[in-house]
Amino acid sequence: MAERQGVLIAVDHTFVFSGAVRKMRELVQHGELGDLYYFDSVRINLGLIQADVNVVWDLAPHDVSILDFLVAREPVSVSATGAAHGGSPTENIAYVTVRYPGSLIGHVHVNWLAPAKVRRTILGGSKKMLIYDDMEPSEKLKIYDKGFSVAQQPAPENEYQLLISYRSGDMHAPQLDAKEALAVEADNIVKAIGGKEPLVCDGKAGLRVVKILEAAQQSMNQGGVMVGIPSTSAAR
Repeated sequence: MAERQGVLIAVDHTFVFSGAVRKMRELVQHGELGDLYYFDSVRINLGLIQADVNVVWDLAPHDVSILDFLVAREPVSVSATGAAHGGSPTENIAYVTVRYPGSLIGHVHVNWLAPAKVRRTILGGSKKMLIYDDMEPSEKLKIYDKGFSVAQQPAPENEYQLLISYRSGDMHAPQLDAKEALAVEADNIVKAIGGKEPLVCDGKAGLRVVKILEAAQQSMNQGGVMVGIPSTSAAR
């Protein structure tokens, strides 16, 4: 409808505009991490349990929007499991797994029943890995020059042995843009209205995130079955 009317839809995925996530995107786009292997996030705390929405729809949109922003490709399937405890009418803990073409996998853990607040994302690649910890007062993003390689060599009886070598280099904490994420987002919207740059989070970004959340809900309702995600023109 927006395209037909010639107007813009800006979706408020605020975390995408944080200095740490924008730096992560830059590292991915420049190939610093190599081939992406996995995205693993944890967003847990104690409360607030709600009657009209479960923990997936309350907390997971943040991590799924970050996943979509960093991976920049369409998933093929989603599976999720969740449970309601203590008389809660909705799921208060859930695990969502998003699969992409090839071996890339995304995992989101959300929980209202944790004794401590944790906001941590790990992104693993063939060259480097990084950890984004939003609870850190400084050095929220750490880049690790760590990895491994696997080679095969013939062994007796026509079997193969795996030769695994590990690499452990330096850790680097890059300087991050300290500008408030909401201010960066507002600036992008103003520039997009003026035709100076595209929206970072448009209606198609919102569609991609909601499709993953809907598939996760469907999977939970069916005991964790894998739910396919049809391809759409909402790709980049």
